[in-house]
Amino acid sequence: MPLFPKGFLLGAATAAHQVEGNNIHSDFWTMEQVKPSSFDEPSLDALDHYNRYAEDIQLLANAGLNAYRFSIEWARIEPEKGRYAEAQVEHYRGVLQCCLDHGVTPIVTLHHFSSPKWLVAEGGWENPALVDHFKNYCVYLVEKLGDLMEYVCTINEANMGLQITKIAKDFLRQMGVNLQAGMNFEPPQEMLRGQMEAARAFGFDDPRQVHTFLDMRTKEGDLLTMHAHAAARDAMKAAAPHLKVGLTLSLHDLQAQPGGEEAAMAEWNEEFLHYLPYLRNDDFIGVQNYTRKMVDENGGMPAPEGAELTQMGYEFYPQSLANVIRKVHKELAIPILVTENGVATSDDPRRIAYIEQATSGVRDCLEEDIPVKGYLYWSLLDNFEWHKGFSKTFGLIAVDRSTQTRMPKASLTFLGQMAPARQNGFMPKG
Repeated sequence: MPLFPKGFLLGAATAAHQVEGNNIHSDFWTMEQVKPSSFDEPSLDALDHYNRYAEDIQLLANAGLNAYRFSIEWARIEPEKGRYAEAQVEHYRGVLQCCLDHGVTPIVTLHHFSSPKWLVAEGGWENPALVDHFKNYCVYLVEKLGDLMEYVCTINEANMGLQITKIAKDFLRQMGVNLQAGMNFEPPQEMLRGQMEAARAFGFDDPRQVHTFLDMRTKEGDLLTMHAHAAARDAMKAAAPHLKVGLTLSLHDLQAQPGGEEAAMAEWNEEFLHYLPYLRNDDFIGVQNYTRKMVDENGGMPAPEGAELTQMGYEFYPQSLANVIRKVHKELAIPILVTENGVATSDDPRRIAYIEQATSGVRDCLEEDIPVKGYLYWSLLDNFEWHKGFSKTFGLIAVDRSTQTRMPKASLTFLGQMAPARQNGFMPKG
C-alpha cells in the first residue's frame, strides 16, 4: 500500500450536529422537533460523540490516521445572543487536547450547517447582522482555544445555499408550487405544513422568512456568507497569527458534453469562480467532492444508464476528486486540503474501492506538484445525514445506536495503511 508523504494530513471528518447529539439550542434541533417535520427522523442522541469523542479519536489514531476534522457547535457556545457558555468551551478544549494527545492534528470547522436558533429568529443567513455575529463568535473561540488550533475552516460548504437554490428551482419547475429548499421535497402538502410549523417555532408567520444555512439563498445572502468568512478570518488571524484559516466549498466535477460547454462554465462560475476575490487571502481552500456532474445544453444530466449509484442517488465516481483538485489549482494558487470526500454505501468493499481510486488521484496531483496538504474522508462514523436521518452510511465506523457500540470497518484500516509514519504533530502555542 503506497504511503502519503511526510507531513501529509490523512484522516476523517465529522460535523457536530450529525454526531454529538442533543444539540438543543440549534435551528436543526428546532426543525426536527416540530410535527409534521421535513426530517425523516430527529437526531436525538445521535452517536453520543459529545460524550464518546475520546473513544472515537482513539479508534482513528489506532488505525494510523493523523488528522481529525470536526466542528465546534455555535449553538452550544452561544446558546443565547451574546451569552457564551464557558463549560462548552472547556468541552471543546478537551476534544482538541485529546487529538493532540494522540498525535492527531485537529482541523476545526466553526460552522457546519447548523446555527443557533436565535440567529435564525433574527433573519439568519440573509440578515446583514450575521457578519458581526459570526465574527464575534469566531474571535471569542480563538481567544479561548486558539492555542490548541492550527487549521481552521470558517464555514463548511459556503456555496451550499446557491446549490440548494438551483436544486429547488429545478424541482419547482416540475411541481409548480412554492417550496422552501431542503433535502426532502415530497410530498409537497406535508412539507408545507412542516415548514409552517417550523416558521412558527422561529417566531415567523411565513416559511419564506426562515433563512437557515440550508435554505434557498439570494445573491445578497451568498455575498453575506463571504463577508462573514472574510471578517472572521481577518479577526482570528489578528488574534492568533499562527492559525491557517480557510473555508470549504462543495464542488462537482462538471463534465461538459457536446453543446454543454457554456452551461458547464456557467455552473462552475456559480459554484466556484465568483468566490475567488474572497479566497485569495486565505491560507488554504477546503475542497469537498463526491461525484461528477455531466452537463449538456439544458444543464445537468442524469447519471449514465447502468451507472453504479450510491445510497445518495448519485454516481459512484471517485475519479472526480482529482479532476476538481486540478481545476481549483488552475484558478487559485493556495494550498488545497480535501476536507470531504467519501461514499454512502452499505457495501464496505465498494467503500474501499472508492477510497483507493480517490486517493490514487490525490497522489497523482501531488506528483504534478499541486500543493495538496491532506485528505479527510467523510465520514469517520455512520451519522445523522440531515433530512435523511441515519439511513445513509458514509462511515469508516458503524454504530449500533441502541447501545452506541462502535464497530470499525475494514475501510478504516485500509485508509490508515496509507498514512505517513506518525510524527510529532502540531504543538500548542504558549
